[in-house]
Amino acid sequence: MSRIHDMGGRYGDGAINPEPQDAPIFAQDWHARALAVTLACGALGQWNIDMSRHARECLSPSDYMNFSYYEKWLAALTDLLVAQGVLSRADLSAASDAPDTIHPLAARHLPAARVAAVLAAGGPADRDSTVAARYQPGDIVRTRLSGNRSVAGGHTRLPTYASHAEGRILRLHGSHVFPDSNAHGQGEAPEPLYAVAFAAKALWPQAEHPGDEVVLDLWQSYLEPVST
Repeated sequence: MSRIHDMGGRYGDGAINPEPQDAPIFAQDWHARALAVTLACGALGQWNIDMSRHARECLSPSDYMNFSYYEKWLAALTDLLVAQGVLSRADLSAASDAPDTIHPLAARHLPAARVAAVLAAGGPADRDSTVAARYQPGDIVRTRLSGNRSVAGGHTRLPTYASHAEGRILRLHGSHVFPDSNAHGQGEAPEPLYAVAFAAKALWPQAEHPGDEVVLDLWQSYLEPVST
C-alpha cells in the first residue's frame, strides 16, 4: 500500500504552484537554521541519509500533509535524536542555551570552518560489491511490487507508480548502498544500480504525452527479467 509521502502520479493532492526562479533560497530565516541544525546533527554520525529519509516518511499522515518542507525536516530530526538516544523528550523540553553538562558526542561536532568543505565533498554512495550485475543496456525488465521486502513498512526507493512496469536498461551506474537495508541499520548491502527508462504509457494508461520517457535509478533487487 502506498504511504503518504509516495505522491508521484497520485491524484487529489492539489495543484503544483512552482516558485519563480528568482525566489530566495530560504523563504524565512528559520528555514536556514533548520537546514543548519539538521546538518550539524547528521555530522554526529548516529544515522545515515537513508535513515533520515525514512524518519520523514514515518511522520503521521496529518503532519506530513500539513507541515511545510522544513517543518518536516525538524519533526523528523527530533524523532531521530530521540530514537538514536542522542537526546530524550525531556532533554528537548528543557533545552537551554547553556546546558549544565557537555554531551558525550560534543567532540564530534562540525566546526563552522569545515562546513563548506564537508558539503562540497558530499556523501558518495558507490561501493565495491560481490553482487554481480544481472542486466546490460538494452535489456527489458519489469519492476517488482513497491515496498521493502525485508522490513514491513520499511524504506524503499521504488515509487508505487512504477510498480510492475516494463522498462529498458539504459546504463549501469556501478554498485551503490542499498537504501532498503541501510535505512534500518542492516548494513549497506551494496548492489548494482541501473538507469531504467519507462514509456509514459507504461506508467500511466492515460498519459497526456504517451511517447515521453521517465528515467528512474533503480537497484537490482527492484527488477526482474522479462522473457523475450
